[in-house]
Amino acid sequence: MESSVLTVAYLAAGILFILSLGGLATQQTARRGNAFGVIGMIIAIGATLFHPRVEAFALTGGAVVLGSVIGAALAARVAMTAMPQLVAMLHSFVGLAAVLVGISTYLEPGKDLVGAEHIVHQLEIWLDVAIGAVTFTGSIIAWAKLRGSLSGKPLLLPGRHLLNLGVVLAIFALAVPFAPLHAPHGMAYLLTMTVLACLLGVHLVMAIGGADMPVVVSLLNSYSGWAAAAAGFMLGNDLLIITGALVGSSGAILSYIMCKAMNRSIWNVVFGGFGATPAKAPSGEPAAPQGEVSPIEVDELAEALEDAESIVIVPGYGMAVARAQNAVQDFTRLCQEQGKTVRFAIHPVAGRLPGHMNVLLAEAGVSYECVLEMDEINDDFSDTDIVLVIGANDICNPGAETDTSSAIYGMPVLKVWEATTTVVLKRGMGSGYAGVQNPLFFHDNNRMYFGDARATMEALVTALRGKKAA
Repeated sequence: MESSVLTVAYLAAGILFILSLGGLATQQTARRGNAFGVIGMIIAIGATLFHPRVEAFALTGGAVVLGSVIGAALAARVAMTAMPQLVAMLHSFVGLAAVLVGISTYLEPGKDLVGAEHIVHQLEIWLDVAIGAVTFTGSIIAWAKLRGSLSGKPLLLPGRHLLNLGVVLAIFALAVPFAPLHAPHGMAYLLTMTVLACLLGVHLVMAIGGADMPVVVSLLNSYSGWAAAAAGFMLGNDLLIITGALVGSSGAILSYIMCKAMNRSIWNVVFGGFGATPAKAPSGEPAAPQGEVSPIEVDELAEALEDAESIVIVPGYGMAVARAQNAVQDFTRLCQEQGKTVRFAIHPVAGRLPGHMNVLLAEAGVSYECVLEMDEINDDFSDTDIVLVIGANDICNPGAETDTSSAIYGMPVLKVWEATTTVVLKRGMGSGYAGVQNPLFFHDNNRMYFGDARATMEALVTALRGKKAA
C-alpha cells in the first residue's frame, strides 16, 4: 500500500476513534460510538495488513481472525458483574503486547540507526517496555482482586514508598548503559528493567485497597494508552500515537473525575493505602452499632409504595451481583403505569467500574431519560417520597459528611436520608467495600428490606401487581 493511501487510512481510523469516544459520552449515543470504534479498527487492521513491511499475510491474518473469535466468545459469555475483571484483563493484554513488540523491535529494528537517532529509538523502546510491563502485571493484580482471587486489603510493606522510588530510579539508571548499545548486546539491561517494571506494577496495585479498584482500572486504562502511544513513536506509526493518546488522556481524565467524586487525589489512591485499617470512632474505640434497625416486609413496603408519588432508586454492586436489573425494570414500569415518577440516581463510583450501573440498567431496558447522575439529582431527595437503595452502601453513607474519623469522610455521596422514607435492600448488615459502617441503617426514616436483591424485588413486583389486580 502506498504511503499516501496508508496515511489517509490511518487518518480516517483516527477520526472514527475520536467520534467513538464522543459517542460513548452519553447512553443515547453509545451504540453509535461503539460502531464508529469497530469500523475504525477494521480500517486500521486492514491498512496495517497492507503495510509494505508486512509480508507474513497468512500468519498475521490468522492471528487477527483467531483473536477476534476468542474476543467475541469471551465478550458474549462474560456476565455484567464480571465486566470490570474483563476490562482489567484486556488492559493486561495491551501491556504484554507493548512489552513483546518493544523487545522484538529491539532485536529487529528494521533499519540501521546511528548516533542520536539510534539513542532516541532505544529510549522509545525502553519507555514502551517499561510502561507495558507495569500495565501488564498491575492489570493482572487488579483482575485478581476484582475476581476475589486476592484479598482486597492493601499490602503495605515497610518503607514501600522508598522501595517504589528505588525501583523507578533503577529503571531510569539502567537506560543509561542500554541506550548506546546495539542488539543483542543490551538485552540483559532490557530484560532486567522489564522484570523490575513488572515487580513495580505488582507492588503498586497490591498496595491499593479494594475500595479503590474502580479508579485503579481507570488508571490502568490510561497506562495502556500511553504504552500504545510509546509503541507508536517506536514504530513510527501515527495511528498508534493518536489512539494511544486518546486512550491515555481519556483514562486519566476519567480517573480524575472519579477521584474528585471520592474527594481524593490520584496520588492518595496510588500511594495512600486506602482501606488499610478500619475506621475508628472519635474515642479510638472500634465503631459500634449506632442503634436499632427497622426491618420492613414486602406487604408493608408495597402499601407504602402505593401511596408514594415520587420514587428514586439507587443501584449498587449488590444489584449487579444478584442480577436484579430486570426485576428493577419490571418494578419501574409497573410504577410508571400507575402514574408515579421513578428515577435512578447514579453515583460516579457505584459498582466496580465507571458506568457499571448505567450499562446494567440499559441492558434491562431502563429509559435513559430517568437515569440521572449524582449532581443532577442530589438536590431532589428532599422532595422524594421513597428512595430504594438496592445493594449500595458507601455511596449513600451520611458518615461521609458528618464523621471525621470515617475512611470516606469528605467523599460526595447521594443524600438519600433527606427523603421522606428510605428503604435499603441488603442481604445483611455488612459494611460496604470501604469497610465502614453506614449510619443510614439506623435513621428513624430508614427501613431495612433484607434478602437477595433479585428475589426481594421480584416479590415486591408480585405484591404490587396483586394490589393492582385487587
